[in-house]
Amino acid sequence: MSKNQSLPFTVSKTENFFERLGDYVGDVFYDILPEQGYELRDEQIYMAFQLEQAFKNKRAIFAEAGVGTGKTFVYLIYAICYARYMGRPAIISCADETLIEQLVKKGGDIEKLEKALGINVDVRLAKSREQYVCVRKLDALIDNTDDEDIMKVYDAIPEFVFDSKSKVKTFERYGDRKEYPWVSDETWEKIAWDPLQQCPTCEWRHRSGQTLNREYYRHASDIIICSHDFYMEHIWTKESRKREGQLPLLPEASSVIFDEGHLLEFAAQKGLTYRYNLDTITKVLTGYIGQDVREESLLLVEDILMDNDILFDKLADTAHVVEGSNRQEITLTKEILEDIKKLDAKVNQLLEELVFDSELFTIDDYYIKIIEEFLEFFSNGLSTISRDDEGIYWLEEIQDTISLVIMPRLVEDVLKKEVFTQKIPFVFSSATLSHQGDFSYIAKSLGIENVDSFSVASPFDYERQMQIFGSVNRDDKWDKMISSIIENNGGSLLLFSSREEMDEFRRFIHNRDIPFTILFEGDQEISEMVRRFQVDETAVLCSYHLWEGLDVPGKSLTQVIISSLPFPPNDPVFKAKRKHAKDPEKEVDLPYMLLRLRQGIGRLIRTSEDSGIVHIWMSEDEEQKYLQEVKAVLPVEIKF
Repeated sequence: MSKNQSLPFTVSKTENFFERLGDYVGDVFYDILPEQGYELRDEQIYMAFQLEQAFKNKRAIFAEAGVGTGKTFVYLIYAICYARYMGRPAIISCADETLIEQLVKKGGDIEKLEKALGINVDVRLAKSREQYVCVRKLDALIDNTDDEDIMKVYDAIPEFVFDSKSKVKTFERYGDRKEYPWVSDETWEKIAWDPLQQCPTCEWRHRSGQTLNREYYRHASDIIICSHDFYMEHIWTKESRKREGQLPLLPEASSVIFDEGHLLEFAAQKGLTYRYNLDTITKVLTGYIGQDVREESLLLVEDILMDNDILFDKLADTAHVVEGSNRQEITLTKEILEDIKKLDAKVNQLLEELVFDSELFTIDDYYIKIIEEFLEFFSNGLSTISRDDEGIYWLEEIQDTISLVIMPRLVEDVLKKEVFTQKIPFVFSSATLSHQGDFSYIAKSLGIENVDSFSVASPFDYERQMQIFGSVNRDDKWDKMISSIIENNGGSLLLFSSREEMDEFRRFIHNRDIPFTILFEGDQEISEMVRRFQVDETAVLCSYHLWEGLDVPGKSLTQVIISSLPFPPNDPVFKAKRKHAKDPEKEVDLPYMLLRLRQGIGRLIRTSEDSGIVHIWMSEDEEQKYLQEVKAVLPVEIKF
């Protein structure tokens, strides 16, 4: 078989692929890796046997494996070999867009595996649209800005992009957020793709960074790495893209691995979200009446635009900001719900009128498709928000532009139908998938009916390697945290529950003389910031996102300071979860906090040689209420 030629082992016509794969995996863990200096781990051998069954039977499996079990090597070997056998790439979906670089970084697990096994892995990154510069926005901004960071990005754009007469036949890839590490997150939003952009009608669409990068990753032979959000966007848009004559965001996969799989439910909710922007609605419908349409359609569009403006004004009047979240809570009054139902009826009426307009043959078919798709999307969201208890909704404000966001409360039915009916292996990998050994909660929330599962503990000697100290909040909390950083000679990760909390600490240390580099999430591209933290053993990294996925072994990270117990924000998403729980504290708040706390503590010890300290800060009330639950999930005893 030609597709077997690139396998790292041979399979004759009379041999079974999975038997030969099992032999090879045994050789890797018992002989090849130990010869390369890797220790033989029983946890890896056990996990390898479990995954072999999941790949063989094309089933879903929950692989709960503690830090240091080497789970990444196990799933990579199976994913690569199976991809080559099937002739289709494996997809590895990671927790966060900003962390997908971790697998492919210099010295990361893929590079280590390549060296140990003597193979070359064709791995490519599939990043979401927000991770690419939007040339349209950049070009419109460049003559009206004196921001040097933006001008530097403009200068870095290849010449062929702006030269439409260029005869270059092969365009080089460009535009990835990672290529402009000097740009802060706040500045990046001004020049990156956003949901307001009308890509199908953009003059730069064939030369845009995201188009060229998409064309590149689509041809990966071994592995495509994306974020959970991007994978769910792929699932959600797959059929509509096909209807529009476009390729789905991701190609057909041989298998899918969800790294930090416990976070997939929220990514699924987010991926299935309806997002309506006041400017986009106006732009799309104004463009429609600019076509040769009948008077009935014209009057109906004018009605919809007016009603929509009124609706957004009413929603904005009820909105208020929630700390720790960019979601503004809104109240759906009886009057607003009536307005939504009337608007939905008019949108559906316009969809019917569209049929008559299209029969006049005065409007381009492709344009008709875009309008129809948009109106159906608009109607679906409005009907979701109208149906009691089906939707979670809020307002978001980005660059003075307001969006109404509607998210389905439950996603298991969609996931069951669109994802888990595929007869391919699905692997959920994380140190935290079960609650006291029970996987039923995550299985139900994801709509998975038949699933295998196993748990293996971390092999690390935490009693020897780690100390945990607890502190109760006082007025001198920030001073004490600074003292801990200085006593440790830097080398610290500070984890905050929200951006607001991190910014409060930033303001506190603004005029203080701290003899180390202090890095704050958002000031630079995240993988560059992590790299700087890793190479400077005295640097301090402050973050509100990096509770998961950060892998910095050695002396660069010998202290983790958790600034407060990471309870979920009181925003619309978590309010909806609490509303539908019998005991919100026990079913929503506490499990979320304990899981995030376990993940945060897990950043400290990454190898058997690592050692260090964890400081956990909490309020007096939290100490009294939750100390026993906190103690139960800690790897060592906490000392106050």
